[in-house]
Amino acid sequence: MVINVFQYNRAYHKATELLESESPDLFVLVETDFKWAEAMVKFKPKYPFFVEVPKDNTYGMVLYSKIPIKEKFVRYLIEDEVPSIEVLLDDQKLGQVSIFALHPTPPVPSENPRSTERDAEILVVGKKVKDLKRPVLVLGDLNDVGWSYTSELFLKVSGLLDPRRGRGMFSTFHAKYFFMRWPLDHIFVSRHFTLKKLKTHRYIGSDHFPISGHFQLNPFNDNEGLKATIDEKMEAKEKIKKA
Repeated sequence: MVINVFQYNRAYHKATELLESESPDLFVLVETDFKWAEAMVKFKPKYPFFVEVPKDNTYGMVLYSKIPIKEKFVRYLIEDEVPSIEVLLDDQKLGQVSIFALHPTPPVPSENPRSTERDAEILVVGKKVKDLKRPVLVLGDLNDVGWSYTSELFLKVSGLLDPRRGRGMFSTFHAKYFFMRWPLDHIFVSRHFTLKKLKTHRYIGSDHFPISGHFQLNPFNDNEGLKATIDEKMEAKEKIKKA
Protein backbone atom coordinates (compact mmCIF):
# COMPACT_ATOMS: atom_id res chain seq x y z
CA MET A 1 0.00 0.00 0.00
CA VAL A 2 1.13 3.55 -0.79
CA ILE A 3 -0.23 6.60 1.02
CA ASN A 4 0.77 10.20 0.49
CA VAL A 5 -0.52 11.40 3.85
CA PHE A 6 -0.06 15.15 3.10
CA GLN A 7 2.37 16.39 5.73
CA TYR A 8 0.02 19.04 7.17
CA ASN A 9 -2.88 16.60 7.54
CA ARG A 10 -3.32 15.89 11.25
CA ALA A 11 -6.16 13.37 10.93
CA TYR A 12 -3.74 10.57 11.81
CA HIS A 13 -6.58 8.29 12.88
CA LYS A 14 -8.00 8.14 9.36
CA ALA A 15 -4.77 6.71 7.96
CA THR A 16 -4.13 4.39 10.91
CA GLU A 17 -7.69 3.05 10.83
CA LEU A 18 -7.32 2.26 7.12
CA LEU A 19 -4.02 0.47 7.72
CA GLU A 20 -5.52 -1.50 10.58
CA SER A 21 -8.53 -2.58 8.52
CA GLU A 22 -6.58 -3.44 5.35
CA SER A 23 -3.53 -4.89 7.14
CA PRO A 24 -1.19 -4.91 4.10
CA ASP A 25 2.02 -6.94 4.24
CA LEU A 26 3.98 -3.78 3.49
CA PHE A 27 3.13 -0.10 3.33
CA VAL A 28 4.92 3.11 2.37
CA LEU A 29 3.88 6.55 3.57
CA VAL A 30 5.26 9.70 1.98
CA GLU A 31 5.22 13.31 3.20
CA THR A 32 5.78 11.99 6.72
CA ASP A 33 7.17 14.53 9.17
CA PHE A 34 8.19 13.66 12.73
CA LYS A 35 4.60 13.85 13.99
CA TRP A 36 3.47 11.37 11.35
CA ALA A 37 6.37 9.06 12.21
CA GLU A 38 5.30 9.19 15.84
CA ALA A 39 1.73 8.30 14.88
CA MET A 40 3.04 5.15 13.17
CA VAL A 41 4.83 3.82 16.27
CA LYS A 42 1.72 1.82 17.20
CA PHE A 43 2.31 -0.42 14.16
CA LYS A 44 5.78 -1.57 15.18
CA PRO A 45 4.64 -4.69 17.09
CA LYS A 46 2.77 -5.91 13.99
CA TYR A 47 5.34 -4.55 11.52
CA PRO A 48 8.69 -5.23 13.22
CA PHE A 49 10.70 -4.42 10.08
CA PHE A 50 10.76 -0.77 9.07
CA VAL A 51 12.71 2.19 7.72
CA GLU A 52 11.88 5.71 8.88
CA VAL A 53 13.08 8.94 7.27
CA PRO A 54 10.89 11.67 8.76
CA LYS A 55 11.44 15.15 7.35
CA ASP A 56 9.70 18.50 7.65
CA ASN A 57 10.15 19.41 3.98
CA THR A 58 7.25 17.24 2.64
CA TYR A 59 9.72 14.59 1.43
CA GLY A 60 9.86 12.36 4.49
CA MET A 61 8.90 8.72 4.09
CA VAL A 62 8.49 5.53 6.10
CA LEU A 63 8.31 1.89 5.06
CA TYR A 64 6.79 -0.77 7.34
CA SER A 65 6.88 -4.50 6.59
CA LYS A 66 5.64 -7.73 8.13
CA ILE A 67 8.18 -9.54 5.96
CA PRO A 68 11.78 -9.63 7.25
CA ILE A 69 14.12 -7.01 5.82
CA LYS A 70 17.62 -8.33 5.17
CA GLU A 71 19.13 -5.10 3.85
CA LYS A 72 17.92 -1.50 3.97
CA PHE A 73 19.27 1.72 2.53
CA VAL A 74 18.22 5.36 2.55
CA ARG A 75 19.53 7.01 -0.59
CA TYR A 76 19.61 10.58 -1.86
CA LEU A 77 19.80 9.80 -5.54
CA ILE A 78 19.56 13.28 -7.06
CA GLU A 79 18.72 15.91 -4.45
CA ASP A 80 20.26 16.27 -0.99
CA GLU A 81 16.96 16.62 0.88
CA VAL A 82 14.86 14.13 -1.10
CA PRO A 83 15.32 10.56 0.14
CA SER A 84 14.36 7.25 -1.36
CA ILE A 85 14.25 3.89 0.40
CA GLU A 86 15.61 0.60 -0.90
CA VAL A 87 15.08 -2.66 1.00
CA LEU A 88 15.72 -6.32 0.34
CA LEU A 89 12.98 -8.51 1.76
CA ASP A 90 14.04 -12.04 2.67
CA ASP A 91 11.39 -14.60 3.52
CA GLN A 92 11.69 -18.38 3.75
CA LYS A 93 8.62 -18.90 1.55
CA LEU A 94 8.82 -15.91 -0.80
CA GLY A 95 12.57 -15.73 -1.19
CA GLN A 96 14.16 -12.34 -1.80
CA VAL A 97 12.29 -9.31 -3.16
CA SER A 98 13.70 -5.82 -3.80
CA ILE A 99 11.54 -2.81 -2.92
CA PHE A 100 12.22 0.77 -4.01
CA ALA A 101 10.14 3.60 -2.52
CA LEU A 102 10.28 6.98 -4.27
CA HIS A 103 8.85 10.48 -3.95
CA PRO A 104 10.74 12.76 -6.37
CA THR A 105 10.09 16.48 -6.54
CA PRO A 106 7.33 17.60 -8.91
CA PRO A 107 7.82 20.20 -11.66
CA VAL A 108 6.10 23.13 -9.92
CA PRO A 109 6.94 26.72 -10.98
CA SER A 110 7.21 27.99 -7.39
CA GLU A 111 9.30 25.04 -6.18
CA ASN A 112 11.01 23.26 -9.05
CA PRO A 113 10.27 24.63 -12.54
CA ARG A 114 11.97 21.73 -14.32
CA SER A 115 11.10 18.04 -14.36
CA THR A 116 14.81 17.19 -14.67
CA GLU A 117 15.31 15.98 -11.09
CA ARG A 118 12.11 13.95 -11.02
CA ASP A 119 12.85 12.28 -14.34
CA ALA A 120 16.43 11.51 -13.35
CA GLU A 121 15.50 9.93 -10.02
CA ILE A 122 12.93 7.67 -11.65
CA LEU A 123 15.35 6.64 -14.39
CA VAL A 124 18.26 6.00 -12.00
CA VAL A 125 16.09 3.44 -10.24
CA GLY A 126 14.89 2.07 -13.58
CA LYS A 127 18.46 1.36 -14.69
CA LYS A 128 19.29 -0.33 -11.38
CA VAL A 129 16.17 -2.49 -11.50
CA LYS A 130 17.00 -3.68 -15.02
CA ASP A 131 20.10 -5.44 -13.71
CA LEU A 132 18.27 -7.33 -10.95
CA LYS A 133 17.15 -10.90 -11.54
CA ARG A 134 15.00 -11.18 -8.44
CA PRO A 135 11.38 -9.93 -8.07
CA VAL A 136 11.09 -6.14 -7.75
CA LEU A 137 8.48 -3.56 -6.78
CA VAL A 138 8.88 0.19 -7.27
CA LEU A 139 6.26 2.22 -5.47
CA GLY A 140 5.48 5.69 -4.25
CA ASP A 141 4.21 9.09 -5.33
CA LEU A 142 6.14 9.66 -8.55
CA ASN A 143 4.49 13.02 -9.29
CA ASP A 144 3.85 11.80 -12.81
CA VAL A 145 1.03 10.05 -14.65
CA GLY A 146 1.49 6.55 -15.99
CA TRP A 147 1.12 7.56 -19.64
CA SER A 148 3.74 10.32 -19.62
CA TYR A 149 6.83 10.06 -21.77
CA THR A 150 9.06 9.70 -18.69
CA SER A 151 6.90 6.95 -17.18
CA GLU A 152 6.94 5.12 -20.50
CA LEU A 153 10.72 5.51 -20.69
CA PHE A 154 11.04 4.23 -17.11
CA LEU A 155 9.04 1.11 -17.96
CA LYS A 156 11.20 0.48 -21.01
CA VAL A 157 14.48 1.03 -19.17
CA SER A 158 13.48 -1.04 -16.13
CA GLY A 159 11.45 -3.78 -17.81
CA LEU A 160 8.80 -3.40 -15.10
CA LEU A 161 5.05 -3.63 -15.61
CA ASP A 162 2.31 -1.13 -14.78
CA PRO A 163 -0.66 -3.06 -13.33
CA ARG A 164 -3.00 -0.17 -14.20
CA ARG A 165 -2.66 -0.79 -17.93
CA GLY A 166 -5.82 -2.20 -19.41
CA ARG A 167 -7.62 -1.99 -16.06
CA GLY A 168 -8.43 1.68 -15.49
CA MET A 169 -7.08 4.98 -14.21
CA PHE A 170 -7.10 4.39 -10.43
CA SER A 171 -6.56 8.12 -9.93
CA THR A 172 -5.12 9.18 -6.58
CA PHE A 173 -4.75 12.98 -6.83
CA HIS A 174 -6.49 15.39 -6.19
CA ALA A 175 -8.70 13.75 -3.55
CA LYS A 176 -10.76 16.90 -2.99
CA TYR A 177 -11.59 17.64 -6.63
CA PHE A 178 -13.50 14.85 -8.36
CA PHE A 179 -13.35 16.65 -11.72
CA MET A 180 -9.55 16.91 -11.72
CA ARG A 181 -7.87 13.67 -10.71
CA TRP A 182 -4.71 11.98 -11.93
CA PRO A 183 -2.90 8.69 -11.20
CA LEU A 184 0.26 10.00 -9.51
CA ASP A 185 0.84 7.20 -6.99
CA HIS A 186 2.17 3.98 -8.45
CA ILE A 187 3.07 0.35 -7.84
CA PHE A 188 5.26 -1.03 -10.63
CA VAL A 189 6.18 -4.71 -10.57
CA SER A 190 8.56 -7.12 -12.25
CA ARG A 191 7.32 -10.02 -14.39
CA HIS A 192 7.36 -12.32 -11.35
CA PHE A 193 4.09 -10.93 -9.99
CA THR A 194 0.49 -11.71 -10.92
CA LEU A 195 -2.03 -9.02 -10.02
CA LYS A 196 -4.99 -10.17 -7.94
CA LYS A 197 -6.44 -6.77 -7.04
CA LEU A 198 -5.63 -3.09 -7.49
CA LYS A 199 -7.60 -0.59 -5.45
CA THR A 200 -7.77 3.04 -4.39
CA HIS A 201 -9.07 3.64 -0.89
CA ARG A 202 -11.25 6.07 1.01
CA TYR A 203 -10.40 9.66 1.83
CA ILE A 204 -7.98 9.98 4.77
CA GLY A 205 -7.69 13.77 5.00
CA SER A 206 -4.90 14.01 2.42
CA ASP A 207 -4.93 15.46 -1.07
CA HIS A 208 -4.12 11.92 -2.28
CA PHE A 209 -6.13 8.72 -2.06
CA PRO A 210 -4.23 5.64 -0.87
CA ILE A 211 -3.62 2.87 -3.40
CA SER A 212 -2.87 -0.79 -2.79
CA GLY A 213 -2.15 -3.88 -4.82
CA HIS A 214 -2.60 -7.54 -4.00
CA PHE A 215 -0.02 -9.57 -5.90
CA GLN A 216 0.85 -13.24 -6.09
CA LEU A 217 4.52 -14.06 -6.54
CA ASN A 218 5.18 -16.55 -9.33
CA PRO A 219 8.84 -16.76 -10.40
CA PHE A 220 7.86 -18.63 -13.57
CA ASN A 221 5.65 -15.86 -14.97
CA ASP A 222 6.58 -14.92 -18.51
CA ASN A 223 4.98 -11.46 -18.57
CA GLU A 224 6.86 -9.25 -21.02
CA GLY A 225 7.71 -5.65 -20.21
CA LEU A 226 8.36 -2.86 -22.70
CA LYS A 227 11.73 -2.78 -24.45
CA ALA A 228 13.94 0.31 -24.73
CA THR A 229 15.58 1.11 -28.05
CA ILE A 230 19.24 2.17 -28.20
CA ASP A 231 18.12 5.79 -28.64
CA GLU A 232 15.85 5.57 -25.60
CA LYS A 233 18.65 4.12 -23.49
CA MET A 234 20.87 7.01 -24.55
CA GLU A 235 18.14 9.50 -23.74
CA ALA A 236 17.75 8.03 -20.25
CA LYS A 237 21.50 8.46 -19.68
CA GLU A 238 21.31 12.08 -20.83
CA LYS A 239 18.39 12.85 -18.51
CA ILE A 240 20.32 11.43 -15.56
CA LYS A 241 23.48 13.32 -16.56
CA LYS A 242 21.64 16.66 -16.71
CA ALA A 243 20.22 16.39 -13.19
